[in-house]
Amino acid sequence: MTSQFIITKEHRRFAEFADAVRKQNTIGVCFGPAGVGKTLSARRYAHWDSIGPFIARWAARSEDDTKIYAAAHRARTVFYTPEVSATMRALQDDLRHGPNPSLLELIIIDESERLTGNAVEWLRDQYDRTGIAMILIGMPGIEKQFSHYPQLYSRLGFAHQYRPLGHDELLFVLERQWRKLGKTLDPDDFTDAQAIAAVERITRGNFRLPERLLPQIQRVLKINELDVITNDVVEAARSTLVIGTT
Repeated sequence: MTSQFIITKEHRRFAEFADAVRKQNTIGVCFGPAGVGKTLSARRYAHWDSIGPFIARWAARSEDDTKIYAAAHRARTVFYTPEVSATMRALQDDLRHGPNPSLLELIIIDESERLTGNAVEWLRDQYDRTGIAMILIGMPGIEKQFSHYPQLYSRLGFAHQYRPLGHDELLFVLERQWRKLGKTLDPDDFTDAQAIAAVERITRGNFRLPERLLPQIQRVLKINELDVITNDVVEAARSTLVIGTT
């Protein structure tokens, strides 16, 4: 991922949740709508944008890798996304070829709706045998889905709802997005306030959409030789994206 990570209140809440799961050596469930930032926060917490490719890369190690070793030592976390319809054998093979188990404290499973019943039971068994904490991430309702697995459900220690961006956090994000375009966002300016309202109506707190809108806004400004981001510019940028019902 090439974009700069933005530390929001929701990311901080996720990090606190993950820390609690690790310290309590329990199983936690994190749920929230698509696009609110669950995966980005989990990858950031696990330092997975650097550790993941490092583990997958078969190459001679060098002194340049010391920063990655240090990050892995601090995180002691594996981030894993199962394939669609992944078999339990695939799950076992993937997780057993991760970092040194003796140093591992937390396993984060993204898109855990993909897990089969057998895979869920295997994870529960691994938790019982190793004591390694786990976080299962999914869409709203995933916490109820796991209630169908009584042995796992009885071991759940925390449930965390990852919420969409609020108004103040959206402003925080947009200020940085405007800056990338060489603009200054002023909520007290009427034109800017209208543009902010348009983005808020379009995104409804979705963390991904402002970033997807940014290049389209830039494109609209360039094509029309405009200098100011207005409500009309935002709407024109939105019309080029497949966003779904908003």
